[in-house]
Amino acid sequence: MAAHILRLRLAMMLGALRGEPRHTIRTAVGLVLLAAAVAAGCWALVTLDEATPEAFAAVAIMGGAAITLGFALAPVVTGSADPLDPRRFGVLGLAPRPLSGVLAVAGMLSVPVLAVLALAVTTAIVWGSLEAPMWIGVFSVGLIVVTCVLLARVAMALTSMFLRERRSRELSSVLAVGILVVVVPVVVFLASLEWEGTVPVQLMEAVRVLSFTPFGAAWALPGVVLSGESVALTTLVAVGTPLALGAAWVGLVTRILSTTERPVSVKERGGLGWFNVTPGTPTGAVAARSLVYWLRDPRHIVNVVVIPVAAAIVLIPLLLAGVPAHLVALVPVPIIALFLGWLPHNDLAYDSTAVWMHIASGLHGAADRIGRLVPVVLLGVPLLAIGIPIAVSFHGRWAMLPAMVGVCVSLFLCGLGLSSISSVVSPYPVSRPGDSPFQQPQRTGASGALSQSFVMLGTIALSAPVLWWAWLALDGDVASAELALWAGIGVGVVVLALGVGIGGGVFRRRGSRIMEFAEAS
Repeated sequence: MAAHILRLRLAMMLGALRGEPRHTIRTAVGLVLLAAAVAAGCWALVTLDEATPEAFAAVAIMGGAAITLGFALAPVVTGSADPLDPRRFGVLGLAPRPLSGVLAVAGMLSVPVLAVLALAVTTAIVWGSLEAPMWIGVFSVGLIVVTCVLLARVAMALTSMFLRERRSRELSSVLAVGILVVVVPVVVFLASLEWEGTVPVQLMEAVRVLSFTPFGAAWALPGVVLSGESVALTTLVAVGTPLALGAAWVGLVTRILSTTERPVSVKERGGLGWFNVTPGTPTGAVAARSLVYWLRDPRHIVNVVVIPVAAAIVLIPLLLAGVPAHLVALVPVPIIALFLGWLPHNDLAYDSTAVWMHIASGLHGAADRIGRLVPVVLLGVPLLAIGIPIAVSFHGRWAMLPAMVGVCVSLFLCGLGLSSISSVVSPYPVSRPGDSPFQQPQRTGASGALSQSFVMLGTIALSAPVLWWAWLALDGDVASAELALWAGIGVGVVVLALGVGIGGGVFRRRGSRIMEFAEAS
């Protein structure tokens, strides 16, 4: 049976070159371009045989980690059908473990895997010329291939189980933004380095960290053995990754063969937008509804647009007051994080009378609170992930990166946590749906000012220790930068969890008063 499946796999690969002339031409052109890219990559690696081990490690590990990550992301991004889907072989009556092993071996017979094999072998040969033991190069080639194949298998299995029915334009947009979040900071980091004939220290530190990850450990193994640093940790990660992926693959095959696909009607496949993307849970429903009105309601769009404008305006008086430009560069991103966390402090008021759906359905308060935060999180994470490295690059000291991350995470998450309480405890009237976002109703009390001040000042107060450690890091204390990072993450997560819990409980108890407010405002 294993030999039969392997013959089928070879026949499928050859069958890709048959069919309509246009399809054959596109496939042939794609293969030629891929072969040219692989040849260029191998030639580039060979030309580095006289480079220092540090320089070659930087190229091999970063490039190899990107390739390995591509095997995990490609099935999710493209959404293409898996020709080795275990469901196709369910009628053969094979046990899950033998079938998973056969499919994993068959997965090695693919053009991308052959391309990775060529690059990995070339990398091992160059490491050998740099006096790394040849046996470790061969061992790393095997680990690289197995890791890439199992990553693709696991990613395709997860895609077939959860994403095939929910493939949509919205999901593609989220994935594109996710890739942008990863690519832009890396490009900014590399562009900001000072190359003076040697590998920059910052890049070597990034490569060292990458060698401890599942994506870069197998590629880094020969260089680590050659240098004799952190051999045990890198070996553990490099060997443990395919073992963990293999166990996950066997478990997924068992799950797939023991469950049936939920039939999907034509109506369910189209027209639901974000409801096709989010999970079919109360939290997912609230998140989908919130995403719809955050992307279409002018009142929310205006609030979002004002945030970067307000952050940019702060730069002018600081520069006019004589504050050095490298310090001013660090100011806008924390302000953006502060306002992003502050945004949902009155989100219930924007629902108007539509909030009755949440109350009448007996929705759990935490589901309402979490679902309403999803649009802000999807907006804030890319903005901060892109803005933080840009700000640090203009500042000129990458040692400030941990402190900046800690400050922004604390301000953002603390703001979200306090907003989750404020929006149910003290909502205030806003412009009604369809009205101009610049038209504000008259308010008889000070609830609006109190609600805004509570979130804004409370966020700053809770983040004060993180801001203090970041200030010390700005004076050159590297240890304070690490403290700011972990303290910011810890404080932000705790405040967010408490805010969601408290806000959810208040939402359930004050349902009637919230409805009265919606009817009266």
